Amino acid sequence: MPASAPARKERLNRNRVLRAAVDLADRGGLAALSMRNLAAELGVVPMALYKHVADKDELLDGMVDLVFAEIEFPSGTGWRSAMRDRAVSIREALRRHPWAVGRMESGTPGPANLGHHNAVMACLRGEAGFPLRMAVHAYSLMDSYIYGFALQDRAMTGDIPEEARRRRDVVARRHPAPAEEYPYLMDLVEEFSKSGYDYSQEFEFGLDVILDGIEQLR
Repeated sequence: MPASAPARKERLNRNRVLRAAVDLADRGGLAALSMRNLAAELGVVPMALYKHVADKDELLDGMVDLVFAEIEFPSGTGWRSAMRDRAVSIREALRRHPWAVGRMESGTPGPANLGHHNAVMACLRGEAGFPLRMAVHAYSLMDSYIYGFALQDRAMTGDIPEEARRRRDVVARRHPAPAEEYPYLMDLVEEFSKSGYDYSQEFEFGLDVILDGIEQLR
């Protein structure tokens, strides 16, 4: 029987380069992302990448645009519901791609980035009816909260109840009477150590407080 033909190698293109870069950064952070490491990931020589991205800055801009493309922003549901769903979706995207925290509003925006920002302003100005300056205030306030919370998310352990119990035990070993020295902190640790504690509730509580305040400005 004739030998089967070798599998055809997938052709390199910009989208494949960007998605491989996102996967690499998801696994190892931006410290693991270099043109050499990315080329090895794709099985090509580093110079082959420069046919699709001019430099690492353009690579990062494209990666951020892929993150923006993942954010859900429903329309026709009312401005408050749309902005709340958007905030939750951004947090979820940044938990999948923690390397993107701090880069979402920098660099040169791509089409998904531009489309997202335009849709947000359309929601705040067209649907909510805010004048331009007030729409900017509301937008800035929400993004400061979302991105700030994402930074805290990135620094925190995945299992908060388990980590709270570990810290409680460490403090108890080092301090003879922690409940007397730090009563309010120990109450907080006990709350965090409860099974089923969901840190995302803190995000959504703060989000609703902010949206209540923005609604009052209308």
